[in-house]
Amino acid sequence: MLIKVVDQIVDEDLHSAAWRLYQDAFDELNTLAVQRHMMFPSEFDEVMRDSRVSKYLALTDEGHLCGVATYTNDLDAVPLIAPQYFERHWPEHYASRKIWYIGFVAVSPEHQGREAFAQLVEQMYLVAATQNGLVGLDICSYNDDVRHMSRIFRLMISRVTDNMRFSRIDQQSFWLYEFPSAA
Repeated sequence: MLIKVVDQIVDEDLHSAAWRLYQDAFDELNTLAVQRHMMFPSEFDEVMRDSRVSKYLALTDEGHLCGVATYTNDLDAVPLIAPQYFERHWPEHYASRKIWYIGFVAVSPEHQGREAFAQLVEQMYLVAATQNGLVGLDICSYNDDVRHMSRIFRLMISRVTDNMRFSRIDQQSFWLYEFPSAA
């Protein structure tokens, strides 16, 4: 397995393969989480062209794409987060651009549970850890309650270092008002 980091994905075949992989990984989540977790094709295209966002590609020994992740320390490049939040809570890290954000980690269904996910996460971790940085990401309650993703991230990183703290920094809840019969 090889992890390759690129600034942009402009090759059409690679772009199409990355979109299919992303779609396979996140399509079902849109039926399991209230907030949309899958970008529209135009949004995906924009992220793949945005050189502020590093694209981490997991390639099999045969050179086939089996995982893709996005990672940036330019928080203005991440839709739906407030860079001002990070600036307020970690001003020194923010000013020195030592806060990274994982936009997504997608692994093809046939490679889930294998080394691709771990290697993608570990490579991103190394960038922040070598600079005493911070890494943020969002995990919906389904992925945390059912798939235990926060625990998986914590366990994977703790395998490579004992110098890491992991904490929830925010939480959003969605509420539904229901009117079962006419008033």
